[in-house]
Amino acid sequence: MKYKAFHRLSYGLYLIATELEGKKYGYIGNTAFQITSSPSQIAISSHKKNNSTDKIINSKKFSLSVLKKEVNTTLIGEFGFMSSTDIDKFRNIETKTSKTGAPIVTDSCIAWFDCKVVNTVDVGSHILIIGEVVDSDVLSGEEPLTYAYYREKYKMLSPKNSPTYVERDRLDREEEPKAEIQEEPEKQPERESGSDNMSTFTCTICGFRYDPEEGDPTMGIPPGTPFEDLPDDYKCPICNASKDYFRED
Repeated sequence: MKYKAFHRLSYGLYLIATELEGKKYGYIGNTAFQITSSPSQIAISSHKKNNSTDKIINSKKFSLSVLKKEVNTTLIGEFGFMSSTDIDKFRNIETKTSKTGAPIVTDSCIAWFDCKVVNTVDVGSHILIIGEVVDSDVLSGEEPLTYAYYREKYKMLSPKNSPTYVERDRLDREEEPKAEIQEEPEKQPERESGSDNMSTFTCTICGFRYDPEEGDPTMGIPPGTPFEDLPDDYKCPICNASKDYFRED
């Protein structure tokens, strides 16, 4: 079986949130889709081990915020790779409420849906949660973030509890099919650093891959900077892990 075939399926990236007994919970999901128009219903897939899953089922409500293409990566890092038992994910973001009372995240989002849970289906590792949309809004006309763009730009794996997670070593063993038209590769800028080690390094927490040839523009690191030449206080742009959590590929 070719696991990279799953990457040819289309997904968005969403922030799903709920509230139970006065505490907010949320996570990043890439499996959410409209399943009916009358009534309007949306289904989400949530891992049984997610801290948010039973909270959504017990509260019988959830919000779904559509992330914008140029998302604040802190949202991805905290809501996608950290647990609500360890940090307050909502401490630095804006939320609102509508009809169900579920917290609706508006930061880095272009639209939102407020849903009441009407059904759940056990599908193995995940629970399919079906919600009836009771309110929604459009916040901007910006492009939505797709899973394909997220994976290509940030060289990221899915979180381990996502429906689309596949171990990196399995993916690395598979050859990519050649494109029908081969474009001439762009010339890479010459390195100014004296180091010859241009290996890539991967964050063991979230899977972000640092490529020295590309650098890390989001953190002010220019192309051609070897990992060893990064500042000692360099942190993963996704999950904020220190250099100690990176391993050479």
